[in-house]
Amino acid sequence: MSTSSTVDRAFRAALYDPADTALDTGASLLAADPTADAELARRGRKFVATAWRRNWQPADVVRIVRRELDERCVRLVSALIRDQASQDRARGPRWQAQLDGLTAEPAPRTDRFSHATAVLELYRLLLRLPALEALDEPSPAGAAPSRGGPGGTAAPESRMLTRIRALLAKAEATGYPEEAEALSAKAQELMARHSVDEALLAAGAPSAEAPVGCRIGVEAPYEQTRAVLLDAVATANHCRAVWNEALGFSTVVGFASDLEAVELLYTSLLVQATTAMTKAEAAQRAGGRKRTKTFRQSFLAAYAHRVGARLTEVAGTQVTDDLLPVLASREAAVTERLDDLFPETTTTRLRGVSDAAGWEEGVRAADDARVGARPLLP
Repeated sequence: MSTSSTVDRAFRAALYDPADTALDTGASLLAADPTADAELARRGRKFVATAWRRNWQPADVVRIVRRELDERCVRLVSALIRDQASQDRARGPRWQAQLDGLTAEPAPRTDRFSHATAVLELYRLLLRLPALEALDEPSPAGAAPSRGGPGGTAAPESRMLTRIRALLAKAEATGYPEEAEALSAKAQELMARHSVDEALLAAGAPSAEAPVGCRIGVEAPYEQTRAVLLDAVATANHCRAVWNEALGFSTVVGFASDLEAVELLYTSLLVQATTAMTKAEAAQRAGGRKRTKTFRQSFLAAYAHRVGARLTEVAGTQVTDDLLPVLASREAAVTERLDDLFPETTTTRLRGVSDAAGWEEGVRAADDARVGARPLLP
């Protein structure tokens, strides 16, 4: 029997039937034929290539595998993606950064049956991935490359973004709310200044740069309030976010430099919010009051709402009347790109926000980490 025949029989048995018994049958066929391993890997690379044609990206695939399966399958798919990359066409710097971020640790050694079972579980998932929106589109014929960012020519990180990254790292590490507040405020201030500088540069020397999109994981638990927080950060930084609840991510659309700022600040604020929520829960328990999931949901909802207002306030300190036409033009371009990607969207009402103590504690935590107005940067 040929190796291709073994793999075909295993696939017919396992990939199109969700039953565990079908999975066992397929895994038994593969485990009994070591010569089929190379063909099995080749088929896996084809599944990965198909995911790219459906507009998935490396980080998207790893995220959904981690969400639906286990860490062993994450290592298996990471190895497949790395192997497939050597046969793939050249892509942009964001894609390369995702490849560079893949885990290099091999899947743990197991018996052949267990390994085949994990591989078939992974392939089942890859086979069923739906088509996503195409985030990176080719530049118009004859257009000059952009200054950098997703889909453009790779460029080193600016000094401003390096400073922002350092400030947010300090805000996450400090145990003092007032210090976290000051560091976060300075970071948002620098982000706003960076966005303004980019807008002025684009207005003075027009380029082919256009709004692009990136997907940012919005993970359980409390994914709805996390999506609200990400939306608030995106809006304050001249971007727009659309949440895909079923697949666990939001697509953020904006100019490349603003997208980098959104990713940095969202991740940092999420860390700070989680730290503050843990302290608030401990205080509630010390007072003899047992708090629940509703408390945490209400806490994070209030935090997202309050922080969003503060971020917008700080961003506004960097905008003068003469800058409004430039920023309005860029925001119109972002909206147009968003409408192209998502012609139909719906709004979602927050669920489970009914704990008054949680809301009050969330507002207090957001005030501790608030980003207050400051003078314009020189």
